[in-house]
Amino acid sequence: MQLLKDMIQAKGRVLGDDILKVDSFLNQQVDTQLMLEIGKEFHHFFGQDEVTKILTVESSGIAPALATAMQFSVPMVFARKHQSVTTSDDNYSATVYSFTKKKDNQIFIDKHFLSTNDKVLIIDDFLANGQAVNGLMEICKQAKADVVGVGVVIEKRFQKGHRYLVNNNVRLKVLASISSLSNEKITFAE
Repeated sequence: MQLLKDMIQAKGRVLGDDILKVDSFLNQQVDTQLMLEIGKEFHHFFGQDEVTKILTVESSGIAPALATAMQFSVPMVFARKHQSVTTSDDNYSATVYSFTKKKDNQIFIDKHFLSTNDKVLIIDDFLANGQAVNGLMEICKQAKADVVGVGVVIEKRFQKGHRYLVNNNVRLKVLASISSLSNEKITFAE
């Protein structure tokens, strides 16, 4: 997706050899026109799959997931990382390691929001080691919901998430694939 690649080149910031900061347009301040185009792109790829729910993890996946859900005209559900007084104890859960925060998070979704009848499209902002996607797939497995595929806005192809999903026959659509962040330079995969 050229618009996304252009935005990454213009506004993305490389931190070390493995972190790309895109908070000015994707995961803190959100470029709404870009999100609209991201939603359209995922709908174009997965539109024939009769998706009933879009699933993501709070908080950075919410913007692209919502844009995608709007294109499909289906609900968007996000896995929470923290419980509150209004949270039900009747939920599906999985443990997910956060690459950027360097800690395990327990994610959960109330059982009322996923069922055996659901065809789920997982959407996330980044794919690094595949932990968030794997946790969401585990939750779908617990709910006996069908995962039709995974859409990722940006992947770091040099980490193991892409390979893990492909090796497990998960249908994957990536909008911008980065092969390297070495020497503070963004190199896109072909």
